[in-house]
Parts: sequence; structure tokens; C-alpha cells
Amino acid sequence: MGQQDEIRTQPPGEVQPEVERHDRCSSEVDHYRPPMEEVDMSRSAVEASPLPSRPPAVSTAAVLGYIPSDSSQETEMNVVVDCVVATNPDIERALHDETHKERFELFISELKLDETPGVPRSPSSQTVVSGRRGKLPIRQVIAALAVSVGSMLVGFTAAYTSPALASMQLPDSRLKITDEQASWIGSLMPLSALCGGLGSGTLIEKLGRKITIMGTGLPFMLSYALIAFAQDVYMIYVARVIAGLCIGTLSLAMPVYLGETIQPDIRGTLGLLPTTIGNTGILVCFLVGTYLRWDHLALFAGCIPVPFLVMMWFVPETPRWYVTHGNMKEAAKSLRWLRGKDVDITDELNSITEHITTAQRTHTSLRDLLSPHYLRALAIALALMFFQQMSGINAVIFYSVSIFKFAGSTIDGNLCSVVVGLVNFGATFIANVMIDRLGRKILLYISSALMVASLAVLGGFFYLKDMTSQTELVAELGWLPLVSFMVFVVAFSVGWGPIPWLFLGEGLPSRIRGSAGSVATAFNWACTFVVTKTFTDMIHSIGAHGTFWVFGACTAVGLLFTIGFMPETRGKTLEDIEKNLFTTKQGSMRKRSSVPAEL
Repeated sequence: MGQQDEIRTQPPGEVQPEVERHDRCSSEVDHYRPPMEEVDMSRSAVEASPLPSRPPAVSTAAVLGYIPSDSSQETEMNVVVDCVVATNPDIERALHDETHKERFELFISELKLDETPGVPRSPSSQTVVSGRRGKLPIRQVIAALAVSVGSMLVGFTAAYTSPALASMQLPDSRLKITDEQASWIGSLMPLSALCGGLGSGTLIEKLGRKITIMGTGLPFMLSYALIAFAQDVYMIYVARVIAGLCIGTLSLAMPVYLGETIQPDIRGTLGLLPTTIGNTGILVCFLVGTYLRWDHLALFAGCIPVPFLVMMWFVPETPRWYVTHGNMKEAAKSLRWLRGKDVDITDELNSITEHITTAQRTHTSLRDLLSPHYLRALAIALALMFFQQMSGINAVIFYSVSIFKFAGSTIDGNLCSVVVGLVNFGATFIANVMIDRLGRKILLYISSALMVASLAVLGGFFYLKDMTSQTELVAELGWLPLVSFMVFVVAFSVGWGPIPWLFLGEGLPSRIRGSAGSVATAFNWACTFVVTKTFTDMIHSIGAHGTFWVFGACTAVGLLFTIGFMPETRGKTLEDIEKNLFTTKQGSMRKRSSVPAEL
């Protein structure tokens, strides 16, 4: 009342801005005056807050009570904020800080102000929060599809050597290559992907997830142009190095983008879209490679980045990246686009902000990755990448045509590759359906068991072929390599294919997601390089049967690792995973109150 008395003493005809503001506010808020206990905005509460940059803790119901029902038509944003401030001294004191004022304006702007005139909003009538969905989140699907077209480039590039090397070694090929050169064409891509993976963490943190992903489009086009017009094998080497750098970058940027944009209940399903679309790229490469020469196939591949760049243009950057860089308005805009206009994003945005603010208090270096606080998450990521590649999957994809020819299969090698590609493509849909129902660990159990069995049978076939004289039996079993490969690819596609990459986006703590993801991605491609470069040498030294049995043994160890150490992340938010999942088994960390619980 003191302020009102002071205002009334102003001389007539000299209405001050403060008086005018108060008069407008009085007419605006007379309808609704909720109990002040709903507003936790006292000076003591603000001063006691451990997060200086955190917005004042105002309940949605309390703020909505101060907003007239027809404010969307008659009241501008600055008037709404002024009304709330002027009619509540506690709020006014708390918002003297401009940072609080801006964040409070952002909070107000996210409230839905289009209710029926004259009917006050209540907590029960508010828009549902982002945790519940009554219909398909179509914009999240669009974002996942846009990012996943980049995975199609990855799959096509990985499979390119299978039909291309066979075409280069034909008598009428304009470019002749040796077996050693063919080996380098196949292995240079994963070797350079290792380097791309190391740099991708810095890129996604500095430039953003979206810009980093889009930045690979033009280099992909350049790499395939170099192959298409290559005059010697060294131009192909350079092209494969460029493509590998792009693949290494995308391998981290894509799962991080999807992990930070998709809501928890469908993160597994949409998080597998890169695997599905990537397998589409493998299938398309095998199909088109049956009819096109290696140089024409490269021209075809050079067109794929065009729709990729167009689709990526229309999707937003991740809200978490914006929050990390202090751009709250863009974060809210991005989250609103992803969740839909009918969803209240306030709680989710506040949770993201609080979590990232806490994480930013601790400086993290590469050496910190080896601290107990982060080591378990990093070790699991590295182990998943190791067992994924030591299953021999990329050797199978890179050299599928040659393997079928070497097996003496009664079915054409190119046709076998197409069949494997079709099965690989179809199997990912099984994973898409089951991953959020069964969970990550169960799928890894199934995947490991089937892969071990198929590799054991495949090794047994090659043992009969190479180490015995049972030629008639081998001829009768000419169908067995194809069936074994089909089972192997299906099993890999539902478990060990997508889940290690999915873990990078949801299992690594946000504070080290860039650096740890870079290390894990680089390690994955290092393993890929070792497997693809030594595959033919292993066949010559221990035989095809021994090679596939080694792959099977590595997969069996991977199964034991999954049983003992792999956590289940199904249905958990990224914040829940980081705060709880990696601390439940480290009781000593709970006692260290000085260290934020980020794992």
C-alpha cells in the first residue's frame, strides 16, 4: 500500500510512467489473484539458490493466475511481465537482476494464452507435458529422417568397395588395380574415419550438431567426383580418405543429435533410424552396383548428399547445445518445434537448463576421462565399439562378393550380396519395433547368440571345404554360406549394429559427450581398419575357417561383457541416465558431495 499511497500524491496532470504502468496492471490482474504461497519467489529463496543463472522458481499455475484470459489479444509481452512484477513485491525484488528478468520473460512466452475468454486456466487444464504423447511426434520423425539420410551415405560408402573392387578387376576396366591396392582402397576409409572421429567432438561442441552434420555433405560429393573421374589409383585413395573423414564425423554427430532431440519413450525406435537408413544405403549400393561400373556407381553416390542437405536445412539445432551456449530463447524455440505447439515444454527446458548448468561448473579435460567419475561410461562405450567390430561385420560387408566367390557358392556372388543387403535392411525394422519393448540388453543377448552360432557354422563350412576332401558334401552345402551370412547380418542388425552407437548419444554424460564420443568413435574406426586391413592376411595365415571362428570367439566374449557390465537405458531421460545410472554401483561417489553426480 505504501507504493500506491506514494503514487496517489503525484500532482494532477503529471502522470508518471510508474503510475500509468500500475493502472494498466491493476486492470489486467483484478480478475485473478492466486494465493501467494504458490509463488516461491521470496528474496531468501532466490539468494539461497545454488544456481545463480537459474530462472526464479515460479509455478505455472501461479503465473497463469496473474494473466488475463484474453491477454493473447490485448496484452503485449512486456505488459504481461510488468503486471506480474508490479503486483507482487517479492517477484519485483527477485527480478532486479536482468538475467532473471530475461529468463522470466522466456518462461512467460512459453505459456499458452489462448484459452476461452473469461475462463481462468488451472493446473488441471494445462497442456500436457512432454512425457506423454497421444499421437505420433511427426516433427521428431522428420528430424530423425533428415539426420539418417547422412547414414545412407555412410552405408553406401562402406559397401562401395564390394561391387566396385570386383568391377575394377574386370578385364575391360579402364583402371587396373592389384590385390594390395584393393586392400588399401577398402581400408583407407576406416583409417581416415579414425581421424574424423577424433575431431568430431570438438566440432559438435563448437559449431553445433546440425552444422557439423551438414558440413559433411559437400566433401562427400567431392570424394565421389574424384572416384568417378579418377585417372589413377591415387585419386581413389584421396577420395576414400575424404569420405572417411566425413564418416568419422557423422558417426558421432548423428547419435548425439538424435539422443538430444528425441523424447525418452521413442528414443530407441527413432535412434535406430540411422541404422535402418544406413542399411538402405548398403542395399542400394549392392543393387545398383550389379548394373553399374565402379565409376558410374560413384556418380550415382554423388547425388545422395543433395536431399540430405535439403532436409537438414529445415530441422533445428538441439536444445541442449543452445542451452550450453547460453541461448535460452533459441533453445525454447528448438524444443517447441520438436515437441509440438500443444506440449508444455517448461519442465523439460528447466530440467535441461539445471542439469547443464550443474555440469558446466566442473572443468573437464581429456585427462578427466580416466577419472573414476567418468571412466565407467567411457569404458562401456569403448568395449561396445570393440566387440562390434571384432565380430567381423565390416569385413563381411566390404568383401562380401569376394567371400562368396571364395566359398565356391553355387549362387552368383553379386546376387548373394543383394540378398544379404535385403536381409540386413529388413532386420533393422525388427530392431526398431523391439528395442523400446525388450530393451538394449535383451537385444544384445539375442544378437550375440545368433552371431556366434552363424559364425561357427560358417567356419565349419570353410573347414570342410579347405581342410577335408569331402567335395561332394561341400557342393551339396553350397547354400550354407548364404544362409549363415543372412543369419549373421540379421543378428548384427538387431543388436550389435545399432546399440553401441545409440549408447554414445544416451549413455555418455553431457559434460564429456563430445570428447568421450570422439575417443569412442575413433576407437571404433581404428578397430574397423585393423579388421578390414588384416582380413585377407588372416585368411591366408589361419584359413577362412579360423578367421570366422576368431570372430565368433570375440562375439562370445562380448556376450559375457553385456551380461556383466552393460546397463539398461530404455525409457530413461538423458538426465536420469547421467545422474543415477552410473552412480548406483559406485557408492563411494555418493559420499563425495564435492563432486557433481553426473554419471
